Amino acid sequence: MNGKLVLVLGAAVLVLSSCASLRKGSSRFDSSDSLYVKEEPAKVEVRESMNVNQVADARPEPAPEPAIVVREERVTPVEHTGPSYRYYIIIGSFQVLDNARRFRTQLTEEGFTPMMLESEHGFFRVSVASYNDELEARARLAEIRRNYTQYSDVWLLISM
Repeated sequence: MNGKLVLVLGAAVLVLSSCASLRKGSSRFDSSDSLYVKEEPAKVEVRESMNVNQVADARPEPAPEPAIVVREERVTPVEHTGPSYRYYIIIGSFQVLDNARRFRTQLTEEGFTPMMLESEHGFFRVSVASYNDELEARARLAEIRRNYTQYSDVWLLISM
C-alpha cells in the first residue's frame, strides 16, 4: 500500500510541475487579449499654479446684460395730463384698462410714478419713466432691471 501511495504522489508531483499555468510568469493568457478584462488608462490631472497677480485676473467676467427690447408705437396718455415724451419705459401691458389701473396702483405702492398709455393696437401700456433723451431712458431701464429683478422684462417704447 505504501508503494501505491508513493506512486500516486509521484504522479501528482509530475502532473503539477508540468502545468505551465501554475508556474509564475509562464502563463500564456494575456489579459489584453480578453474581451472581459479592460484596463482603463491612468488619469492624469494637470494643475497650473497661479501667482498672486494671476489670481486677481482670474475672476470671471460679469455676464452681459440682455438686449433691450425696443418698439415704436403711436400712443396717447390715459388719465394723465402733462407733457408728452418720446421714450417710455414700459413695465406692463394689458388689454383691459382695469387691470392696467390695478397694476399702476401696485407700482405706486412700490415707489414708482407710473402712467398709462393707450397704444394704436388697443393695449394699455404702463410706463414707470419717460424721457426725451434715449440714453437717459436706456440707463434708467438698465437700473430697473438691476434693482427690481421681478421687472427684468421691461422694455423701451418709442412714441411716433
